[in-house]
Amino acid sequence: MVLMRLLDRLDSWKTNFGPSGTGQLERLLTAAGRWRPGTPADAIRLHETLLFLRAYPRSPRVARLADQILFRFADRIARLESTGADTEPLEAPEVSGIAGTSLGAVFSYEFACSLAARHPRRIDIGWERCDEIDRFGPVLARILPLLAEDWPVEAHVPFRDWIAAARPPRTTDLAWLLQQLAALPLSPGERSKVYGTLELPLSWEMGNSRVSRSRLRLPGRKLFVHGEPLIRRGDVSLVRELASPPLGLRRLPPPEARRMLDLILDTSAMRYRELHGFSHPDERAVDHADLGRGVEVFFFGVPPAWRLPFRAYHAGMFFKNGVPAGYVELLSLFERAEVGFNLYYTFREGESAWIYARLLRLFHQVLGVSCFSVDPYQIGLENPEAIESGAFWFYRKLGFRPIEPDAASLVAREERRMARTPGYRSSKRTLERIAATYLIFEGPGATPGAWDRFRIRNLALAVQRAGANPKLSPLEQVLEMIPERARWTVEERRAASRILQSKHASEENRYLKEMQRHPGLRAAILRAGQLSRHA
Repeated sequence: MVLMRLLDRLDSWKTNFGPSGTGQLERLLTAAGRWRPGTPADAIRLHETLLFLRAYPRSPRVARLADQILFRFADRIARLESTGADTEPLEAPEVSGIAGTSLGAVFSYEFACSLAARHPRRIDIGWERCDEIDRFGPVLARILPLLAEDWPVEAHVPFRDWIAAARPPRTTDLAWLLQQLAALPLSPGERSKVYGTLELPLSWEMGNSRVSRSRLRLPGRKLFVHGEPLIRRGDVSLVRELASPPLGLRRLPPPEARRMLDLILDTSAMRYRELHGFSHPDERAVDHADLGRGVEVFFFGVPPAWRLPFRAYHAGMFFKNGVPAGYVELLSLFERAEVGFNLYYTFREGESAWIYARLLRLFHQVLGVSCFSVDPYQIGLENPEAIESGAFWFYRKLGFRPIEPDAASLVAREERRMARTPGYRSSKRTLERIAATYLIFEGPGATPGAWDRFRIRNLALAVQRAGANPKLSPLEQVLEMIPERARWTVEERRAASRILQSKHASEENRYLKEMQRHPGLRAAILRAGQLSRHA
């Protein structure tokens, strides 16, 4: 009970910013260094509060005191485990990656290779989690010919013993398996598929690793101290941000880019997240931007072999005072970008709206996009967490609108109720009904309503129905089905050729810019991708 009261006091400082009281927080953190959580719930709450205070410190000493505790958090976990406490809650996706804990997850071949190369002694096959161990049979039969004496005819084949008999001493089971797969005469795609058939759970022992969430920091960062209240959502204007001067950009040299991409992959993996861009980043084009107030973002596209047929793809991770705070993913076509914004659970009481607005400002600057959409999943479609957090209102209060008329009417009704009744909150059922729609924000220069009925799947299906030549690239197939193409000017034809070339010959930033200079192609693609009013 005493610890709960102490945790309550510490937790209250997450929303208490201002010119006074810093000394009280520093004394409380000094005392927190002696606390010993008795349950996983206590440990999680203490850890996440400390990490928030480290990312949003009221003073340099607050940051140092928080780090002193976090950097030795593995000791607290070890003491907790020695009491026989059930530590499974420490593996939950919202909090996984705490120093001293472990986690188990199924990763792709590319993720597994990357993780195993950097953490060879901490990551291995999670044999105790292999619920369908017979999946090893067809894969190991490609590697160990003598397995044919056992696997096809015997029940309960000890695949772990077979691997142990074949691998050299001091080599983990996972490292051996990955080495053997790499030696098979397969294409990268085939090798990835073979590994994928295993659905192989891996076990990652964090220990006191520097890549744990407790300890991971970008080095050498100047600390931004929050001596005044945080920026509220109501103080953020997307219109103002998008009209602001350009942010400074820096292209990372190859060694720094590789280190940053490794760090991003580690951070994502310990959160059980695999993004297309994190698995297949374009190492030649990793950019860094300082968004201000201690927030930095590293973002990049994917190399030609992994690009999407139509849309440009970009991903990035952002950091607050050197602490990983979340990630972002963009799928762009002409001036429209579908944005997936994911702020880590720990930092949702911080300056979320301001960070989001700055990110949109950056992508408007770099990619030329001015119309931003949000997928229904982000606001709650088959996503209970988004419903619980009221994610829809986060976007709505920034100026996003629902594109479906029924949802728009429902939102208007809710806003009238809010105006009449202070403190009114939408019900879960109402938020679930709203979540069936896309949201859209049209910035400076965007045509209102132009993209409301567009769906990329409709475009792809239209191309498929047209029976275009499969020997052509998807973009060439689109051009083949545009009847107006015969009436294009010479310059329009040349512009279309530049778009085709830039899709695979350079960074996708250029591809988008070339598309944005071709209104005829834009009009044709918008028509082909329109959603039927009766769908």
